Amino acid sequence: MPTISMFYGILILMFFRDNRQHHLPHIHVRYQGEEAAIAIEDGSILGGRIPPKQLKLVQAWIEIHKEALITNWELAVNGEEPFRIPPLQ
Repeated sequence: MPTISMFYGILILMFFRDNRQHHLPHIHVRYQGEEAAIAIEDGSILGGRIPPKQLKLVQAWIEIHKEALITNWELAVNGEEPFRIPPLQ
């Protein structure tokens, strides 16, 4: 499960071949022991939980990098290594 970005203590991960559980392009987010799966399309939480402030930061990051995230999703679903995406600054 590669980490594709990291900012403000938030880890953004994308699993290989991870299209069975949620059936939507998504990322996994970890922050201080909490984890959530978040949809790339609209930034909604598909499962889990992270604090509201960190969720808003992740949603802003998703909007900025949506095209790269979709490309990464396609790579990961096919078992290929996703590339790193710049952090939110």
